[in-house]
Amino acid sequence: MSKVDTSGTWTAITINPPNLEGLNTDNIKWGIPAGGGKSGYLFAGGSVEVLLDGTEFTLGTFTHQNFPIQGMPQNQFEVDLAARVLFEDQVPHNFSFRFQHNETPNVGPSPEDLVDLPTRVSPETVTIDNTEYAVVITGFKQGGQIVNRFISPENGSNSADLVAVLARTGKPDVHITTVSFKGQVKRTQADEYVEVVNRGTAPADVSGWVLGADDAGQNFTFPPGTVLLPGQRVRIYTNEIHPQWGGYTYGSGRPIWNDRGDAAKLRDTDGNLVSEHAYGSATKP
Repeated sequence: MSKVDTSGTWTAITINPPNLEGLNTDNIKWGIPAGGGKSGYLFAGGSVEVLLDGTEFTLGTFTHQNFPIQGMPQNQFEVDLAARVLFEDQVPHNFSFRFQHNETPNVGPSPEDLVDLPTRVSPETVTIDNTEYAVVITGFKQGGQIVNRFISPENGSNSADLVAVLARTGKPDVHITTVSFKGQVKRTQADEYVEVVNRGTAPADVSGWVLGADDAGQNFTFPPGTVLLPGQRVRIYTNEIHPQWGGYTYGSGRPIWNDRGDAAKLRDTDGNLVSEHAYGSATKP
């Protein structure tokens, strides 16, 4: 594959809000302004390199124009996006996604609005070299980090890149993306973590899979019933629990990951190497 051009339009909203405008355009807005503008979503595409090996790319930039509004019939609703991808053969394909919106109260300890992707796999597919692929959104790249949920502060326009992969249909693809070593917590480095994502189009049952660096005391085993949904990211911390990342921890009172460099390895229940991520001095040129 090579470069593709992307664009998108907002095709539907599951409620009937006041002052709805922009349906079937790249900028949908709603609500009665309470001092500022309307609230709404904007999608901006671009030209991007797309590979077939699970490499993530930017599908487009998602912007939430988050201004206080009134008159909404309910606070939680869905907005549908049709992302148009023009491949190098100049044949366009539409891939649809649903955004789940939570219009939180504008007061209190957590006034930020929240945006989720309940389903990250496009129901539409494209056939390339006799293989069927779908688009999988693997997160929002916000503040330099790819996150599962978009958090949108009030009274402004907040943006994030929609990160995606072109993945074979019917298959999971579990991959280590990051080893965050040299934690900021003194001595114990409890905030170290390894990030794992399912880049595939099917759920991955990782119960009993082992993450480690092939050294004694550095193995973490995923508990029974652990399933990574398509596009889902989790983190395994050295000695912290973060529910928004799955709540996984080694529970170790000492650092796990070598500050100079090493390789994190993920193996299935048969001991097969599923993914390996070298970092620091172990990174190959």
